[in-house]
Amino acid sequence: MKHIPTIARLLLGLLFVVFGANMWLHFIPIPPPPTETAKNFMSAIYGSGYLDVVKVLEVTGGLLLLSGRFTNLALTLVGPVVVNIALYHFFLVKGGYEMPVILGVLSLVALSGRKEYLKAIFAAK
Repeated sequence: MKHIPTIARLLLGLLFVVFGANMWLHFIPIPPPPTETAKNFMSAIYGSGYLDVVKVLEVTGGLLLLSGRFTNLALTLVGPVVVNIALYHFFLVKGGYEMPVILGVLSLVALSGRKEYLKAIFAAK
């Protein structure tokens, strides 16, 4: 049971490196957004360069998760990305819930192995 957070951390890191690198390497086809609202949103973040920054954070966080070094920093980098992926699917796509649920569960399990990090975040000092 003590290895489950490590496995979750490695899977999360792998997902972020693969899908983040796909932005530039195009080895996985990206389907078009299913709704007009999602299409407009994706057009805005692609065109502005915002998505480039997000993908750099994804790859950086993923590599840090895979390395096992600076795991707290990595979880801090990918945490907001996981939230934004979930919000995109829940509010704009209104479907495809599998990926945000998987990312959320993996993130929470990886965080469960970082109790000192959680204590520091929620300290009322």
